[in-house]
Amino acid sequence: MNSAISRFSSPLVRKDRRLSGVLLVAGLLALGACGQQPVTDSRGVTVNAAATAGQDLGAHVTVFNPGMPVSQIQAVLDAAYTRQVNNEMGTDRYAFLFMPGTYGTDTQPLQVKVGYYTEIAGLGQAPDDVVINGKVEVYNRCLGADGASNCLALVNFWRTLSNLTVQVNGAGQDGCRASANFWAVSQAVSMRRVNIRGGNLSLMDYCTAGPQYASGGFLADSRAGTVINGSQQQWLTRNSVIGNWSNGVWNQVFAGVVGAPSETNFPAEPYTTLDTTPVSREKPYLFVDPQGAYQVRVPAARTHTRGTSWAGGPTAGKTVPLSDFFVARPSDAAQTINTQLARGRHLLLTPGVYNLDQSLAVKRAGTVVLGLGHATLTAVGGSTPLKVADVPGVIIAGVTLDAGTVESPVLLQVGSKNGNNGSKKQDPADPTTLSDVYFRVGGPHVGKADVALQVNSDHVLIDHTWVWRADHGVEGFSGDTERWQTNTGRHGVVVNGDHVTATGLFVEHFQQDNTVWNGEDGTTVLYQNELPYDPPTQADWMNGSALGWAGYKVDDAVTTHRLYGGGVYVFNQNNPSIQTESGFVVPVTPGVRLHHVMTVNLSAGTIRHVVNGVGAAATSEPGHIGVPVYLPEFP
Repeated sequence: MNSAISRFSSPLVRKDRRLSGVLLVAGLLALGACGQQPVTDSRGVTVNAAATAGQDLGAHVTVFNPGMPVSQIQAVLDAAYTRQVNNEMGTDRYAFLFMPGTYGTDTQPLQVKVGYYTEIAGLGQAPDDVVINGKVEVYNRCLGADGASNCLALVNFWRTLSNLTVQVNGAGQDGCRASANFWAVSQAVSMRRVNIRGGNLSLMDYCTAGPQYASGGFLADSRAGTVINGSQQQWLTRNSVIGNWSNGVWNQVFAGVVGAPSETNFPAEPYTTLDTTPVSREKPYLFVDPQGAYQVRVPAARTHTRGTSWAGGPTAGKTVPLSDFFVARPSDAAQTINTQLARGRHLLLTPGVYNLDQSLAVKRAGTVVLGLGHATLTAVGGSTPLKVADVPGVIIAGVTLDAGTVESPVLLQVGSKNGNNGSKKQDPADPTTLSDVYFRVGGPHVGKADVALQVNSDHVLIDHTWVWRADHGVEGFSGDTERWQTNTGRHGVVVNGDHVTATGLFVEHFQQDNTVWNGEDGTTVLYQNELPYDPPTQADWMNGSALGWAGYKVDDAVTTHRLYGGGVYVFNQNNPSIQTESGFVVPVTPGVRLHHVMTVNLSAGTIRHVVNGVGAAATSEPGHIGVPVYLPEFP
């Protein structure tokens, strides 16, 4: 292992709040597939790359093919990174797609750096169809005045890497940078269907100056050798194959992972390991068939799985031609999109911001809504941007939902709140699935939503979401008290349906119980929560006579519920005297089980107990900041 790894800092105390500047950038003109060099996928099938040139995926989608000079591809990607590396609250969205083939050479590797709202994805049918000989990386942002100090990854949000192989090649980089492929990220970042070969995968950027903190992460359906967790406070790895995992910080969860570390020494080693994933469905992905036509592979739902979906051949599921999709642009009105959905078409959202004064209504079973380049649906006039009917098999993937300046009752509603007049339509083998669906209340502008995500249907799978009431942004607030009174959000997630599973549930900063679970037989695999930073007084943070609200609340009437690997963090920076009674509040009944849960103080405020008045306090007293308080089991 590289000697730099021994410099792991203690875990972070909080996300940095000084990132208020935004670099507004111009759009990058897309390059169509060009060059006539034959392209061969992993099966030896020649793909007609030029045929895709006439299939328009929008101005902010760039399609590369291996006939293009490496220097040209590098220049396009470098220009995008320059625009997006600091564009945290901007409106630009980009997708860079790679036709099957190899990019970069041993002496001229393709070394990609990924900024905000950027998706990097292969267009092969298998991850090995697209090989990046080089790197695909995310580095710390250095926030010191000199541009080389106070380096961390705490707000490295909103970026995506999928469906390709990285043959790690650090040629031309310094010795530290050449030691690994760096993926120093935090919430709302996914790595799926990726094969890392020939080098380490580091989830921490240890090559910049300290403190090098990182906070989040999700890896699924992927393969890697040594994974350096480093300073990552919490991380979910699902249905993957790894050679070695270097360390843990607070909350590292593995589900269905070949090579996962044992949880035997918990909490000294903060690992939570499930041999299989209870319910899983991989995210749909775009690929190009041998005739050069775009297709969307829609993976099937599976139960009790382990390892990658593509190890033994094509991922199980169905293929839907892109011609069955309405390819939407941000300029399209909600009524136009709804007309296409009502005609039975699926929906591909090209990169950009869609301002919606009425709901996009998904009413047909089996509809796929797939976003490219972090396509964003923004509520206008208090709308609910997206509603899904009580039908099975709907898939929402790669979409961000933003609250607007007028309060929305909910940003994404799955199923009608009070159910249908008749029995609900459901199929346990074909759950409605949310994959890489993210939410914001505030940040780029004032945001107001009563509830961000409301799940009313039964048999729903939430596979990686970050539900965020913004703790920082560019709204122009004079301080935290104004933020508390203006950027309003009561609950992040409310689950009313039964048999709902969440794999990778990240919910932060809401003003009452952050997650409320009312449905029966629910399961969560990794939960991460930060309580709000900004309550002005204890009176503003009271649940009746109880001190504060929970990070995770299971309703008293629930008889069966499971949580594996959960953390609730506190940082009451607006008023450090504020107290919260318990991080988790659940009914005490044999069928409700919490496995490996914890609280931690990030430097201000107090959580008095972990669960239901049980467990020691997470305080800001000397020696306690950043030190988790664990309960291995409850009850």
